[in-house]
Amino acid sequence: MSDFVGKASEKLKKLSEEQVERLIANIQGENDIFDSILESLSSGLIVVDKNWKIIKSNKCVKRLLPLFFHYKEKDVELWNLIDNDEISSFIKKAAKENLFNVSDEFSIVNENSVTFIVVTVLPLVKNSDIAGSIITISDITAKRQQEILLHRMESLQSLTNLAASVAHEIKNPLGAISIHIQLLQKAVKKSRAGDGYLPDEKFMEKYLDVVNEEIDNLNRIVMDFLFAVRPVKSQLVLSNPDDTIGKTLEFFRPELEENNISLDLSLCNEIRILIDEKLLREVIVNLVQNAKAAVLSRVDESGARLAVKSFLRKDNYILTVADNGCGMDAETCNHVFEPYYTTKSNGTGLGLTTVYKIIKELRGDISVTSELNRGTVFTVSLPVPQKSTMLLENAGR
Repeated sequence: MSDFVGKASEKLKKLSEEQVERLIANIQGENDIFDSILESLSSGLIVVDKNWKIIKSNKCVKRLLPLFFHYKEKDVELWNLIDNDEISSFIKKAAKENLFNVSDEFSIVNENSVTFIVVTVLPLVKNSDIAGSIITISDITAKRQQEILLHRMESLQSLTNLAASVAHEIKNPLGAISIHIQLLQKAVKKSRAGDGYLPDEKFMEKYLDVVNEEIDNLNRIVMDFLFAVRPVKSQLVLSNPDDTIGKTLEFFRPELEENNISLDLSLCNEIRILIDEKLLREVIVNLVQNAKAAVLSRVDESGARLAVKSFLRKDNYILTVADNGCGMDAETCNHVFEPYYTTKSNGTGLGLTTVYKIIKELRGDISVTSELNRGTVFTVSLPVPQKSTMLLENAGR
């Protein structure tokens, strides 16, 4: 408020009609400027009183924040206006526990897209006292998508090694096809030079069967290659990974019990991170199936065991999948995520490659430690959004 308006307000009764009109015009002008600034902001802004009922908000809020529009805004607490359980719970927690200067990141799944926002709660200070709260909503979708795109571009560097592996795999079937076609050509040439008759049917079929078999192998290699290089189509949203892990392991529990494999499950259930639930489920399925095969190939007096544990370490969500199976030597551990590398007679060598691709798509890392006849531990590390970390630290004080 300008000095003129402040001083005039103190002497309102002594003002002339012309001065009152001027005062009202000034107040209206300042309100118009204030409203223009508010509506020009690229972030959503909500001002609430001590009872968490809306005093002021801009149009950007309705664009970024899912709201129940049938409520009368000034008569309902803010969290009851929000059509998103996670955001509503965050606001309600901040209100009930008097939390300020806290932020959290959320994902809003629309019909064909995902929007990422950061919601921040700040104090509304008036005359050195807290008169309410200011809630800001920032759209960080472009930033998140840029991070995902950059990570995908980095992962393309691995295609050189993959292409070399495919070239090696294709070389053997091509060589076999070439040799058997040459043998057929020589046999046909020899027959025509002699009595003019082709070799007998069984003789021809023997070579042609080998050629067809190697063509099938080539087709499998090409299809596997296309699968390995195809970009992972993910829809990353903020959610609790332990929910997906727990449900997947419960699906496996009857099968594990049938094979006398004990399951030790310890999940932290404390955080939301950027994941694609379908892809994370595929990671768990692959790791559990590998662990199952490992423990069934070596069962000692202590029994077959599978342990799955999750916890927070600094700014990372850690997941470990451990078994007491046959284990691997150092050489196998060094190559276990490479395409077509497998120690199983019926394995494709792409299961753990797929796991590696998915974890990288989730912006994480995966490693393995193992000891022969002792067991194996796969460790997955996924980044925790910084805003969520700040909220946890604040709530723990």
